[in-house]
Amino acid sequence: MIEMPFSAPVAFTGGVRTPSECTDSTLWFVFRETELLVATTRDAPSVLRAVHPSHVALDPVRTHYLGTLGEHHCFSCELSKESEPPAGWEFRGLRALYGALDESHFALAGRALQVVDWDRTHMFCGRCGTPTQSRSEERSRECPACRLVVYPRLAPALMALIRKPDTREILLGRSPRFAPGVYSALAGFAEPGETLEQCLHREVLEEIGVRVKNLRYFASQPWPFPHSLMIAFIADYESGEIFPDPTEIEAAQWFHIDALPRLPMPISIARRLIDAAVKELAEDEPRGKR
Repeated sequence: MIEMPFSAPVAFTGGVRTPSECTDSTLWFVFRETELLVATTRDAPSVLRAVHPSHVALDPVRTHYLGTLGEHHCFSCELSKESEPPAGWEFRGLRALYGALDESHFALAGRALQVVDWDRTHMFCGRCGTPTQSRSEERSRECPACRLVVYPRLAPALMALIRKPDTREILLGRSPRFAPGVYSALAGFAEPGETLEQCLHREVLEEIGVRVKNLRYFASQPWPFPHSLMIAFIADYESGEIFPDPTEIEAAQWFHIDALPRLPMPISIARRLIDAAVKELAEDEPRGKR
């Protein structure tokens, strides 16, 4: 297991705090749609520290309490899409901030973006259309007419890195949506009523036509693009010939660990899953060569 960048030591508390309880060291994760406001006058980008965004002439349309990072209260807020950044600040997408923003702040920014997006898209009841109301005792919105309660959405996505027993080969696939030449582990979303294990077996069989066994949990990672939880496993090949589903996979094949294709960016759990499997295989001499 390797350490995930989203494992920041953030202590979250319940309830909702108001901006009047803030200090000048409060952290604000300010978004314009999906872009985060960061300072550009320092060596590295940083988020806003202030009592309230109004101190830099910004007027949020909605605000959410996130919890505490050390002794600092943390909030997310959203600006109107017409908002312009103050002098010395700019809006940047989260992907572009990976490795540049403080690691714990990047983790909280991912949480903040998901909360802001959920709140924006659930202002009206999905059952009867009535404007919903934010509940103070938990992070949810309730319809005052039909009493439907909605919570932030989380979509579990399963990922599988498949090894061929007694070799140093791993199975990687390529989606038509990937950048040119990039191959990665297989992945797919869990369906209602499925266990994680059932989802992994189904997705692998549907996408490339092979069966796997000996599933081992690797790690998980919140993935705020837009609201996923990536859950990664290592599995062993059991049977079947590679036959990619053309609607999902344009190419898939076995790769020796010494001749890997272009891989996903380091920010992704897929890359760390592949790197960990390759390291493990490199340290484990194939049985036939002992």
